[in-house]
Amino acid sequence: MDKSNAQALEIVSVPVEEEIQRSYLDYAMSVIVGRALPDVRDGLKPVHRRILYAMEVLGFRHDRPHRKSANVVGEVIAKYHPHGTDPIYGSLVRMAQWFSMREKLIDGHGNFGSMDGDHAAAMRYTEARLSALADFILADYDKETVEFQPNYDDTQKMPVVLPAAFPNLLVNGGSGIAVGMATNIPCHNLAEVLDACCLLIDCKDAELEQVMGVIPGPDFPTKGIILGTKGIEEAYRTGKGSFLIRGQAQIEPNGKDRECILITNIPYQVNKATLVERIAELARDKKVEGMAEIRDESDRTGIRIVVELKKDAVAQVILNQLYALTDLQISFSVNMLALHRGYPVQLSLIEVLKAFLEFRKEVVVRRTQYYLRKDRDSTRLLIGIYIAICHIDEVVQLIKSSKNREEALEALVAKTWNVDSLIHQYLTLLEEDNLQIQDFSEYRLSQEQASAILSLRLHRLTGMGKQELSDQLEKLKSNIEFYLGLLRDDAKIEALMKEEFLHIKQKFGSPRLTELQKEYLHQSPEDFVACEEMVVTVSVNGYIKRVPLDAYRSQKRGGRGKNAMDVREEDAVSQIFVADTHRPLLFFTSKGIVYQMKVYELPLGITSSRGKPLIAFFPLEKDTEKVATILPLPKENVPSFIIFATSHGNVRKNALSDFFSIRANGKIAMKLAEDEQLIRVLLANDDQDILLSTHQGKSLRFPVQELRQFSSRNSTGVRGIFLKPGDYVVSMTLLNNTPWSSQEIEAYMNRKDEQLLDAPLLANTTDVLVEDEEVLKERFKEMEDQEEFVLCVTIKGFGKRTSSYEYRRTHRGGQGVATMEITSRTGSIIQAMPVKAQDQILMLTNAGQLLRCPVKDIRISGRRTQGVRVFRLDKGETVASVAVISPENLENSDEE
Repeated sequence: MDKSNAQALEIVSVPVEEEIQRSYLDYAMSVIVGRALPDVRDGLKPVHRRILYAMEVLGFRHDRPHRKSANVVGEVIAKYHPHGTDPIYGSLVRMAQWFSMREKLIDGHGNFGSMDGDHAAAMRYTEARLSALADFILADYDKETVEFQPNYDDTQKMPVVLPAAFPNLLVNGGSGIAVGMATNIPCHNLAEVLDACCLLIDCKDAELEQVMGVIPGPDFPTKGIILGTKGIEEAYRTGKGSFLIRGQAQIEPNGKDRECILITNIPYQVNKATLVERIAELARDKKVEGMAEIRDESDRTGIRIVVELKKDAVAQVILNQLYALTDLQISFSVNMLALHRGYPVQLSLIEVLKAFLEFRKEVVVRRTQYYLRKDRDSTRLLIGIYIAICHIDEVVQLIKSSKNREEALEALVAKTWNVDSLIHQYLTLLEEDNLQIQDFSEYRLSQEQASAILSLRLHRLTGMGKQELSDQLEKLKSNIEFYLGLLRDDAKIEALMKEEFLHIKQKFGSPRLTELQKEYLHQSPEDFVACEEMVVTVSVNGYIKRVPLDAYRSQKRGGRGKNAMDVREEDAVSQIFVADTHRPLLFFTSKGIVYQMKVYELPLGITSSRGKPLIAFFPLEKDTEKVATILPLPKENVPSFIIFATSHGNVRKNALSDFFSIRANGKIAMKLAEDEQLIRVLLANDDQDILLSTHQGKSLRFPVQELRQFSSRNSTGVRGIFLKPGDYVVSMTLLNNTPWSSQEIEAYMNRKDEQLLDAPLLANTTDVLVEDEEVLKERFKEMEDQEEFVLCVTIKGFGKRTSSYEYRRTHRGGQGVATMEITSRTGSIIQAMPVKAQDQILMLTNAGQLLRCPVKDIRISGRRTQGVRVFRLDKGETVASVAVISPENLENSDEE
């Protein structure tokens, strides 16, 4: 074995980790540069660039007939991109899809796929050609504007980058996954991007806010609505960010008492068939209720997905659920990673635009230099021919005396020719940095000029030929001066760039497709819940639920009722009220702590279900703490107060705003004594009176205005009513403050009891408080209109209505007056509240039975009466809670 062979067989030891690292880096850079990432200059990956270049070379331009796609794929594989047919054809197909490209670069003919994810037809069936806009990506590639490199087998040359005349990276975007990095760039509007280029030419220090005034956001071919601009601004500023985009949908009537959701476009890159299937799945699994039928009526004119709704469905809520649970709304992540000067770089919007403008300026300069060189070469040849015509006899004689072409060529080059002043001005245009012509009176022809003279046809030697040459030289002179002017002045180069941008904009610009919703509030959970009235019930043992109001039937007084809550024998319903699903609720516990939830967050049940324990929502102390009051907050922010009442007869007034913001772990609402409990919390204003009622049948009425407003939540309040031993407050309610004196009230009540309100007045009665009878009648009528009635209910189901005028207004702290005659038959008072004749009441027992009874069926009687039996109870059954339903909540009820 000789020495050379020994060296060839020498094995070099390399640590495996070094070899793996080096090989992996080589592979990674190969993928990054040669496959996965687009170039910031032309916005193309290598495969797309090679496809477009191959089609240009083949002559498959927009003004020529379509040609088979297989022809293109074969050409690309054979000469430029030695990979499989599927990735090459797939790339060609994507550039021809309207829903993938904001501006198509290939004009396809045949089946090129659909938004349903259908594949394109085989390449032997489809045809393609370059789009008209693609000409502006390939234009001037043959004018030395870009560098060329050998192909994979060094048999062809192909461009390193195409001389794109517009920022294709932004217009058509792009996505790709490399090794350790990925890119995802959204599409933009061509006209807006070109306007931004012009802006940066005019104002090179333009800020992002100025650029976003021209490019407000991405513009996708599938339209859609972009929600909010903060994510866009972040992506444009840093090159990385995200934003929400949703399809456009309208709610339209669909026959009598029905609606439908009409989806007319979907987010970019969302599969329509998958979206429709997902909507159908949600309807089938009842994850979204209220959908009756889903149809895809899309055709070549556009997208049309129809979601028919059931009769009582709330369309906006269902649409919000579709946004949340399907790809009808998606988050688009932006990562503007591209090759810049051969390396992957994350670029901001302005950096992308400036990189393109730098490249475009280089292309224009190189193109101008190419034109200048070509025109100078043409000028040289024409000058030689012009000299030959001027010395035609000498030229002919010299050629005739030569033995052959070569000798004639040498003779022409060797001779010195005299030139006239006309040629002098053209010769000055041929000066270059390395060539200074000092004397134009004598001139020697170059090899090229002499060869051109020998190739002349005889007719060019005529006088007309001389004039033609003069005209051509004058035109070339004008061109050369123009090119020199461009190369010597950057402002002229930039002006030419702007002119070309505006030409492309005028020819291909189109209106924005994607809408921008600049101000967008992210959907709250209540956006997915229909706003409907609910009956909220809470049991003594702390179980809560909500049931639609129309689940209860109205019944006559004395009926047996229906199950409102499935409770244990030792449990009982303690509280009930009606509120819509979007209403915020304040939960006040018996220990003076307040929590906050919304009605829709409560467990939904049926009339006979038990619900869920409140301890699952709030950290209540077992056996010692329960929710005393659930207070629905007003729908509008009206000035009002919160009034607290405790079992010891204490009251307190706070501003409602003190309880707007409640932490998840609650707040202290009121400071209580060790054996004291919070029994009721109400919203009130200074035009109302407070009525406190006790277990043993006492009531005290005093003005809200008499209570001073406390600024602290951690206070005990002041005495509201004086309690006898063993007595305690069971309810607090509010009455309207009226201006009538005690004499007027007494007179009104006496005449009302005698049913004489409209009878003539007797002069000798105590009714006469004024001299004018008509005035007194009018006053009585006004008192009748303002009269309220207080409903008292006992634990054994007895109740009565009493005029609010029988509760005289006094000062807080007194013992009060009797509000009902309490006996062993009636039982003690559980609730006292103001009602109207058109109201209905819900009464619940400790066994979970519920009665819905019209208030008008309950007798009106005085304070010192027992009332009538309102609810027939079983043995051992007692009333646990009473609530009033106002007329507006009765609309959907079924009367029996």
